[in-house]
Amino acid sequence: MPPVPRTRLEGWSDVPIKLPSFRPRRDAYPPDLWTKCPSCGEMLFNKQLDKVLRVCPSCGHHFRLSAAARLDLVLDHGSFAERDGGLESEDPLGFVDQKGYPDRIAAAQLATGMRDAAVWGTGLVDGRPVAICVMDFGFMGGSMGAVVGEKVTRATEHALAERIPLIVVSASGGARMQEGTLSLMQLAKTVSALERLRAAGVPFVSILTDPTTGGVFASYAVLGDVNIAEPNALIGFAGARVSAGTIAQELPPGFQRSEFLYEHGFLDLVVHRSALRDEVVGLLRYLVARPQPVVEVIEGEPLALPNFRPFSFLTNLAERVLPPESAPAAPPNGNGAGPGTPPTPTPSTSGPRESSTSPPAEEAPRG
Repeated sequence: MPPVPRTRLEGWSDVPIKLPSFRPRRDAYPPDLWTKCPSCGEMLFNKQLDKVLRVCPSCGHHFRLSAAARLDLVLDHGSFAERDGGLESEDPLGFVDQKGYPDRIAAAQLATGMRDAAVWGTGLVDGRPVAICVMDFGFMGGSMGAVVGEKVTRATEHALAERIPLIVVSASGGARMQEGTLSLMQLAKTVSALERLRAAGVPFVSILTDPTTGGVFASYAVLGDVNIAEPNALIGFAGARVSAGTIAQELPPGFQRSEFLYEHGFLDLVVHRSALRDEVVGLLRYLVARPQPVVEVIEGEPLALPNFRPFSFLTNLAERVLPPESAPAAPPNGNGAGPGTPPTPTPSTSGPRESSTSPPAEEAPRG
């Protein structure tokens, strides 16, 4: 019996057969659970990474910290009191690139929970009061605008008024280009405030983290009485290619890393993050504010150190150098003597002298 030919069923079409496929192993991990170390490439569990202060246990790479984590690392627990938390950046230039400057500010505030790239206030370090200002690189790269410069200046002025140590933790890519010249003016403002702090003998500890570059590096970040940096932190003014092109020379590898700067005397200490707090505590035991000069009041006139008085000095110098405007006035009685004293005759060049007390002499006979 011949085989029955197969017929295509009505309403059916040729459907390709799908074979089960096996998914390749995913290289992407949930960012809220795992973090890949940029130095050694090892995948690190975030909860374990937080327990070791976000330092890779394999290669020692120091991840960047938020401002809140920095405050918890340096200060005593629960001792921080924020000041001027409501300061926000404005848009004085109406700056627009791919998006408007106010939109960038709003996005950074939503991502970090901060009003701007820096936060300052007061706290305790091993029971000692300090003024502290911390920057967060997550807020627009920690760029320094008018608000950041104002907070650093206010922290400095508070430390000067209360004569307590100042601590500044820097993490920034430089001045904020969206504010133009206003951001560059913060360099002069912060440096002048720190100069008044230095002249008053109040200690300033600067902590440089990865990265500290641009206008922040060129202003207050490297003016500390003690400059501390974390290992392998990027510290410098301009990028490596810009620096090499400026001097037309090939620069050594790692010349902008904290270890290189420490070897060449630019930094005082390179401290592992786990030992940073203990190092700051030890420094504050030795760095004590200089006592204020004693002011003595004599007959209502204050005499303070130094004894040099610019106004008196310039007045005396002017009296010696400049010619007198007019001759001094004569005394009331004509000869400078006291009252009741007869005046002394003034010699005359046109005639003979006469005595004011004797009668006029007769003319001598001629012969």
